[in-house]
Amino acid sequence: MTEQAWREQMCAVGRRLYAKNMVAATDGNISVRLGEDRYLCTPSGVSKGDMQPEDMLVADGQGRKVEGKGKVTSEFFTHLAAYEERADITAVVHAHPPVATALTLVGIDMTKPIVPEVIMGLLAIPTAGYATPGTVEGSGVVREPIRQFDAVLLQSHGAITVGDSPYAAYLKLEKVEHTAQVLQSAYLLGTPRQLSAVEVEKLMRFHATPGEETPQYPFL
Repeated sequence: MTEQAWREQMCAVGRRLYAKNMVAATDGNISVRLGEDRYLCTPSGVSKGDMQPEDMLVADGQGRKVEGKGKVTSEFFTHLAAYEERADITAVVHAHPPVATALTLVGIDMTKPIVPEVIMGLLAIPTAGYATPGTVEGSGVVREPIRQFDAVLLQSHGAITVGDSPYAAYLKLEKVEHTAQVLQSAYLLGTPRQLSAVEVEKLMRFHATPGEETPQYPFL
């Protein structure tokens, strides 16, 4: 895709984030890897529902602005950590899905094998440790989980998702929040049933490489 096309997709994703209540005010940020040491990112202090393609900034691998007006988002170092750990990804989205964030506040674990679609699609949704928002601390806590998982909750501070495009990363974030809503309802109604080891093994076959053994679910 061209840089202009990426800019337009970032704006479209920003509007979806805002419409779905994944962000409030000027929260959240989106980035795209354009090439070696060159990234598109959303500017600081701008509502994700109001962004225009020309608002996007270009930053380097040290988080310094190369092109554009405004400031590089303070969360960009967390994005950079994801890119450094994952050569296979092109985009990163960070937002504050309210129910998923609430689950981290009360210690509800989203890695328990309860919702089958999560195991099939995302494998699991772990929670990284707490980091002060808007600081380089975020890059430290996200590195280990993002190596294996495309969606990671940040303790008390939303979630980060990765993919081969901003839209792909956004869809994973949507799945995170939908799953959180399902779990919220389940815990209000009672104690949700965890899937059995046999049921989990069947779901893990979706992640198997042809000719190799089915991988183990990492949280059993």
